[in-house]
Amino acid sequence: MTATHVPDDRAYIAPRKMASSGFRLPLTSGFWFCSYFLCLAAEDGIQKCDELRLGQYRCQDPQINPATQEPYGCANFTAYVPCLPAPSITCKDNHGNVTTFNGSGIGFYRPVSCRNVNGYSYKVAVALSLFLGWLGADRFYLGYPALGMLKFCTVGFCGIGSLIDFILISMQIVGPSDGSSYIIDYYGARLIHLTINNETFRESQLYP
Repeated sequence: MTATHVPDDRAYIAPRKMASSGFRLPLTSGFWFCSYFLCLAAEDGIQKCDELRLGQYRCQDPQINPATQEPYGCANFTAYVPCLPAPSITCKDNHGNVTTFNGSGIGFYRPVSCRNVNGYSYKVAVALSLFLGWLGADRFYLGYPALGMLKFCTVGFCGIGSLIDFILISMQIVGPSDGSSYIIDYYGARLIHLTINNETFRESQLYP
């Protein structure tokens, strides 16, 4: 009985020794591996400043260039305004620095839309179209010399063309020839043209 059980005990003891000696290093390295990723997860748990919720920050009003009536630094139809996180808010800025703000520090910059202008005033265009449209002054001003000369020779197409141009310019349908926008007061009334293209879709309506 004893001789028969000794090989069995050795057969069971050998794997246990291999298990205790062979897996000691992987368990130790696994511990450091898990600790490393737990530390990374803790760092990633800090919210980014540009992902703060409403009420956790406030953005300053854009500084308007009086010559263009658009925000300073406007490029590619986009300008940026500084945003200040609320006091005691801790977040990570774009450089990865974790900061606890006091309400006066800049946490991130929010993009705002702006327009491309090139010196054409909306008020001047409307005034020229109203008073000197029959001479083609509005078309000359906007960069359409051929139409301006045609209106000049035909006295504004007998007044009909002058009236049509006045309506089109007033509604901002006709703009400068270079494709830029009118200079209009930033905080004044503006017209926004809504267009439909391939990127526009209409969400299906759900009825009860």
